[in-house]
Amino acid sequence: MARKAKIIRKTKETNIQLEIDLDKAAGSKIVTTIPFFDHMLELLARHGFFQMIIKSKGDTQIDDHHLVEDLGICLGQAVEKALGKKAGINRYGSACVPMDECLCRVDLDISGRPYLIYNVKYARRKIGGFDPALVKEFFKAFTDHSGITLHINLLYGSNSHHIIEAVFKAFAKALRGAVEVNKKVVGVLSTKGSLEKAR
Repeated sequence: MARKAKIIRKTKETNIQLEIDLDKAAGSKIVTTIPFFDHMLELLARHGFFQMIIKSKGDTQIDDHHLVEDLGICLGQAVEKALGKKAGINRYGSACVPMDECLCRVDLDISGRPYLIYNVKYARRKIGGFDPALVKEFFKAFTDHSGITLHINLLYGSNSHHIIEAVFKAFAKALRGAVEVNKKVVGVLSTKGSLEKAR
């Protein structure tokens, strides 16, 4: 059974088409109109071994906030949809990734319970024209709409670009580990018998 999903979101602020295939590693194409964020999502696809096809635009002439947040919403919805009943998956994922002087750890649980812990601080207010504060907004939207418990902890680092790269690479690897199918898991890995997101 293919574990893939397509999400279309159109509002007065954004227009997004996002597709993900959890089991296909090649063929990603990402165009968000925010170059730095394209780079981060490309890292996510590459290091998580996901195929992601994203075409989006938004009111970035005002600010990147709406588009980045809505991309988090769409990715969260897509991951939840692609996972279906979540049968056979590892459920938990952890990764610790260095990026030059930075070290970031990400731990997550595909629990059905959205929660974000984000302990990351940046040295710079802007990277080019991109506001690093929007990274937290992206992950908050992702957790809210995927039903995933996500802990992102920067252990140390000073370069804002490197910090965000480490965050996305660690997230990619942790998510890959969690969605991986494990033959030892019968049904879902829960004593409740369900990992469904609360509606």
